[in-house]
Amino acid sequence: MRARQLAFLMFEKRDLIGAERFWRDFGLITVSRTSERLVMRAAGSSPAVLVATRARRSRYVGAAFVAPDDVDLRQLARELGGQAVPGDALPGGGLAFSFKDPDGHAVWLIQGWGQLDPLPVREPLTNQINTLTQTPRVNATIRPPIEPARIGRLGHVVMQTTDFQRMTQWYMRVLGLIPTDVQYLPDGSPLLTFFRLDLGATPADHHTVVIAGGLEARYEHSAWEVEDLDALGQGQQVLMSQGHKHMWGIGRHVLGSQLFDYWYDPDGFEFEHYTDGDVFTSDHETRYVPFGPATIWAWGSDVPPTMFPQKGPALLWKVFKLWRAGQLDLPRLLMSGKVIDTPARPWL
Repeated sequence: MRARQLAFLMFEKRDLIGAERFWRDFGLITVSRTSERLVMRAAGSSPAVLVATRARRSRYVGAAFVAPDDVDLRQLARELGGQAVPGDALPGGGLAFSFKDPDGHAVWLIQGWGQLDPLPVREPLTNQINTLTQTPRVNATIRPPIEPARIGRLGHVVMQTTDFQRMTQWYMRVLGLIPTDVQYLPDGSPLLTFFRLDLGATPADHHTVVIAGGLEARYEHSAWEVEDLDALGQGQQVLMSQGHKHMWGIGRHVLGSQLFDYWYDPDGFEFEHYTDGDVFTSDHETRYVPFGPATIWAWGSDVPPTMFPQKGPALLWKVFKLWRAGQLDLPRLLMSGKVIDTPARPWL
């Protein structure tokens, strides 16, 4: 089975009104909101890109993917213990089954998903950029509007796990994902993998799912594609003016090449605007690169400390729980810590 699209993410939220306010300022559009459920869309044709239900505690629930029409989802559900999703729970309609990945996140597989008419987005300004060698803009100016960055689509989701091998094997086996870049520790063991969809000769994003080994199983961030660099900048101004908490950016990543800007939602979940990402066809070979802080970004402000485990009692408690559960590989943990502590920009 080769998943065709990352459809939407699912959250539980204590405050749906606050969540909606952030996501609208972030550039999403409300499809529907009741006292119990909120559905958001982007400018593309997908009926939803975010679905949030009201709960006592805010948490990431999981992700939905579009499956090819020729896959027997009922048979797959019998083999993997999936459950049918009630029709009224799926925005846009269709057939869906819910599975659990090894860390307990919900993974929905959808067929026959309805589509909406895409919403208009402005023309990109990147083809009007004057450079040393090209001057396409003559007798004209650039005046990007100050408005929320119009999100075109959901790009990727990043998860941390305490069982890297089991999680990566599950996502490759069940969704048919292809490793684009694998980052490894000094002993050669993999720690983080960027996975793309297998779309054959159709170019796919450098990564749609990212899995990183860590000290807990959790959502790390999700990324949402906007038109261009000016959309990143003007979207940043809007979010700042509305009092939202900035995390990191603007900068450019190394693996994937995206221009990025990260924000926190009211519950502290991380959301990324991005543009100008790499795409690859299925025959592009997997690359293996050493893991290290310097591989995260090419330019921009230093990676914030919150991107890595913070030393202190909370970290020790996580280590103790993993040790007690028999899930701790101490040499691997020490090796990871040493790499993370290596200065990414020693000349600064």
